[in-house]
Amino acid sequence: MRKAALSTLLVSSIATAALMTSSQAFAYGAGDFFTRVGIAKVDPKSNNGEVLGDDTNVDAEANFAFTLGYRFHDKVGVELLAALPFKHDLQVEGVTDGSTKHLPPTLTLQYYPLGGTEARVQPYVGAGINYTRFSDEKTDIGAPLELDDSWGAAGQVGVDLLIDDHWALNAAAWYIDIDTDAKVGGADAGTVEIDPVVVMAGLSYRF
Repeated sequence: MRKAALSTLLVSSIATAALMTSSQAFAYGAGDFFTRVGIAKVDPKSNNGEVLGDDTNVDAEANFAFTLGYRFHDKVGVELLAALPFKHDLQVEGVTDGSTKHLPPTLTLQYYPLGGTEARVQPYVGAGINYTRFSDEKTDIGAPLELDDSWGAAGQVGVDLLIDDHWALNAAAWYIDIDTDAKVGGADAGTVEIDPVVVMAGLSYRF
């Protein structure tokens, strides 16, 4: 269902862009530096693996996020996603509850199908890599919890609705492969598979 939502966002963005153009010079192009700011929600998949042999669930969380990017070609650019730490509640069924914080910097190579044109709606797709760092792991029973940092692939879809030469409304979504090995009391306890969809809405500014 979440993947269908990402596909719908991309298809609708391209369709809308084909209809909405402007006589003004809004064209995205090579040499553009840009930033995007907004609120991002990290929504983990259902069934997040097992810890201590019991089913584990990771709750969704939202926080402030931003990106920095550069277009080195009319249709190709790079973007780095960063955010304030996300705090997630964890439930290990029948054993304990807990929590953790994480930072998910994600670097993607992007393709803008309408880059270099004067379309006021600019969709884009991207693919890249994510590094997730966990911190402040806790359990209600007081047993030390440790989650290993994670490297994984990432995919992205998004769209800018241009307001003027610099500002745009932005909506974007990432799918990120986040898997982490868990230790409880220093002993291996299982693997937590978070694999979230990250949805962000806010503003884009082109320098």
